[in-house]
Amino acid sequence: MGPRSEPPDSPGDAGRDRAPGVEAIAEWLRDTGPGEIPARLCNVAVSLLPVTGAGVTLHTDGLPVRLGASDAQAAYLEDVEATLGEGPGHAALEAGEAVLACDLATGADARRWPVFAQKATAAGIRAMYSMPLGNETVCVGTLDLYRDTPGRLSDRDLHTARLMARVVTVALLIMPWGDDDGRDEVRWPAGLAREQDEIYQATGMVMAQLGVSAEEALARLRGHAFARDRTVVDVARDVVEHHLRFDHE
Repeated sequence: MGPRSEPPDSPGDAGRDRAPGVEAIAEWLRDTGPGEIPARLCNVAVSLLPVTGAGVTLHTDGLPVRLGASDAQAAYLEDVEATLGEGPGHAALEAGEAVLACDLATGADARRWPVFAQKATAAGIRAMYSMPLGNETVCVGTLDLYRDTPGRLSDRDLHTARLMARVVTVALLIMPWGDDDGRDEVRWPAGLAREQDEIYQATGMVMAQLGVSAEEALARLRGHAFARDRTVVDVARDVVEHHLRFDHE
């Protein structure tokens, strides 16, 4: 794996001696456009913590929406979870609390999410730590942290990870959302989640093709993707571009 991307003037390894303040993190985001903020925060998390990748996923109407990732490996694993509908991120969303999968190759973590664990380890990831986004009553997504070696986060690192999740939550709240043009459509933070818009569109098309609910249509998209070792994003694009019809399967 190549060198990690660090924000300007970030503390790197030295910064792990103390947890950063919210003000310091905000300073690293100076001059960052709204559409770049989630990915930039993922890079900040990687620079502050003993992890090799990070991703931010928002969940709405049962659909996981990848908003940003530190690199292609993290983006791939966010999409794998969206396709499978299982993994530490989904567990953190359901529980509303941090889920720490310290060894995806062996033991309880590998047994809890066997398919996700196999794909994660095949991609070179041995541990994943998912932090819920939101507040005490509502969880809207997760900050997912990936590491290529097994092990636990120290208390100091866990504190920093939770701080990063709070910063991501605030960033999502203050970002501009969608186009204010009166259309009755799903709205995402401006400039983000174009691929996930395709999933929503494909879900609607599969609903019409099969006469099923949105939940069943999404399940069919996921099942088709899993059976062919693809991501749900790829399958949705085929549906939207009329390369695939589910009533012809």
